[in-house]
Amino acid sequence: MSDASRRGFFRDAFQSAARAALRAEPEPEAPPEEIVAPLLTEAEIERYSRQLVLPDWSEEAQIALRDASVLVVGAGGLGSPVALYLAGAGVGRIGLVDADVVEISNLHRQPLHFTPDLGVPKVESAAAKLRFLNPDVVIEPYQVRLDETNAAGLIEGQDLVIDCSDSFATRYAVNKACCDAGVDLVEGGAVGWSGLVMTILPRATACYRCAFPVEPEDSQSCAEAGILGPAAGVLGTLQALEAIKLLSSVQPPLLDAFLTVDLVSLEFTQVSVHRHPDCPDCGA
Repeated sequence: MSDASRRGFFRDAFQSAARAALRAEPEPEAPPEEIVAPLLTEAEIERYSRQLVLPDWSEEAQIALRDASVLVVGAGGLGSPVALYLAGAGVGRIGLVDADVVEISNLHRQPLHFTPDLGVPKVESAAAKLRFLNPDVVIEPYQVRLDETNAAGLIEGQDLVIDCSDSFATRYAVNKACCDAGVDLVEGGAVGWSGLVMTILPRATACYRCAFPVEPEDSQSCAEAGILGPAAGVLGTLQALEAIKLLSSVQPPLLDAFLTVDLVSLEFTQVSVHRHPDCPDCGA
């Protein structure tokens, strides 16, 4: 065999052996999949499981509730269902503002208060029940009456205010403070067999004073006109629903309108309203 033939023979043999060795090499391992830590604990997943299985809900929506701070003005007929549903849903911090104590006439429509609570400040009575309901929620009671002098300080740092008060003076004070601070607001009222709910994004949608520039002349309190317990429950529940929509961004709230509820006929009516450029609370 010539030198050239010998070199060709060894070259071919070497290339064949190299190809065989390459074929025998194992395939490179795929990089391990990145492990994403869950946003919620197992206890949170179990507690809020019925929300989390909703097709339009998510862990992010639940986290948004957990990180939110909400001020509830009034711990009575509207404030009781509002605070119950917010704490149950997992809102992380709930402030309660109310100067009154529990009276026996409150008990037919204020489910956070029981007969042994008579004489106890409403905010303390409500806070005790809410802590039993969800110990993961921070409850902050403020036994004061909100007015123009302290509204700004109470609302400062809140993500949302829910006004469950029973006077127009308080509603106007809350509305102005929220407009000044840029804090979203859910208004509500109930008397007799009816009520209304209104959601407000300050300086973006109509505010409460845009809808009601002055107090209606024929307005009556619950003590004067009476109120049925379930009527307060329905309106408070609607306020809580609007609040959860705002905080989670899962569904859009009702904006530039207020909802009136007639619980005799079970009629729900949306009344459109618009921002007034010269509104003293939200106008330019």
